[in-house]
Amino acid sequence: MISQMGSNNAKELRTKHFLKALYNFPEGIMPIGRLDENSEGLLLLTTDGKLSDTINRSGKEKEYYAQLDGEITADAIKNLRTGVEIGFEGKKYQTKQCVVTTLETPTTLPEPDKKIRLGRHRPTSWVRIVLTEGKFRQVRKMTAAVGFPTLRLIRVRVGTITLDGLLPGDVAAIADRLLYEPTK
Repeated sequence: MISQMGSNNAKELRTKHFLKALYNFPEGIMPIGRLDENSEGLLLLTTDGKLSDTINRSGKEKEYYAQLDGEITADAIKNLRTGVEIGFEGKKYQTKQCVVTTLETPTTLPEPDKKIRLGRHRPTSWVRIVLTEGKFRQVRKMTAAVGFPTLRLIRVRVGTITLDGLLPGDVAAIADRLLYEPTK
């Protein structure tokens, strides 16, 4: 599934799956952030362009589970936490500090796409990564930079909104106020 509403290209409409195939969304709806075609998980949609811009620029936490090619090392986790150099828009970019922890294999996730090459050549491991930024394919670039390419990537949380209880293709309405943590 592509995290866009659709395309005007007839060939793309025949060969790709767009969001509008899931549900009869209101006119003018747009994704808040994106998931690349090979990623899974939570995608927020809105008709409010200001809300989308606010969330994308506010440093709102985004939490991911990543299944990696190989058993990740303590040094690689430390490097991810402190920031690594990745390519972004043709330039070198140093990622911000983030939260990275190892995970046992998550049991609440749907089965992976059969095209993903899981465990064919060597073992895999899981990490939980919480970012406050979101560059193009950032998590994939970060894990590759430390020698553990991402095989499967699932966004499980944006701000206070979680994936809990939703299955692939599910659509659920939420109130905008749920996107923000209460002010203390």
